Amino acid sequence: MATAAPSAASRIAVVTGASSGIGAATARQLAAAGYRVVLTARRKDRIEALAEEINAAGHQATAYALDVTDRAAVDEFATAFRTIGVLVNNAGGALGADPVATGDPADWRQMYETNVIGTLNLTQALLPKLIASGDGTVVVVSSTAGHGTYEGGAGYVAAKHGAHVLAETLRLEIVGQPVRVIEIAPGMVKTDEFALTRFDGDEEKAAKVYEGVAEPLTADDVADTITWAVTRPAHVNVDLLLLRPRAQASNTKVHREA
Repeated sequence: MATAAPSAASRIAVVTGASSGIGAATARQLAAAGYRVVLTARRKDRIEALAEEINAAGHQATAYALDVTDRAAVDEFATAFRTIGVLVNNAGGALGADPVATGDPADWRQMYETNVIGTLNLTQALLPKLIASGDGTVVVVSSTAGHGTYEGGAGYVAAKHGAHVLAETLRLEIVGQPVRVIEIAPGMVKTDEFALTRFDGDEEKAAKVYEGVAEPLTADDVADTITWAVTRPAHVNVDLLLLRPRAQASNTKVHREA
């Protein structure tokens, strides 16, 4: 099926967590699909370099340093737009893999703030702009962790369940408005930073996550899926799309080669 070109009124796409991984890959692919991408993340140098790369490729990108958990900063950011076409709520992440009995409440709180409150902040601030476009799309990048649990993952699982419920409820509440709500829930994705961040920079622990898995998903795989969903005709809403590598049958069952 051919990709639908964005209309003039909905050509701006805001991508959070765009400094690396899925966010950066999504920004590149949406820009190639004809969107003017606005890259947000806390690491200003990373998003500025990515914006330069995208612009040098003949596309359009702007970098804006932003902490999605800072509501005042998010509200100020939103004033820069009259309308936008797409919001990709990608900022998030996991911290630790401790059981419930010994998990760090500070890690749980930070995961909830980033994955859920950050998504809430951006969505609330930009929803009027999305409606004003006449053809808006909210994307929530959740996780298969938002649809099933596993030992040692309760804090992250709880946060991603929160992101899933936010998307599902928003879709009910704004039905009739010209805005789609799409949830993309990836499984095992190998990026440069996700597992390293989760295990506080421990490279050995991070490597074990993917040990023996021939082809985990890549950031580009997920970005391709997000871009496909966003560029469907305006009347087509991809409510929920779970994607995993072939080697992963569930959150707890993964084929690992010897």
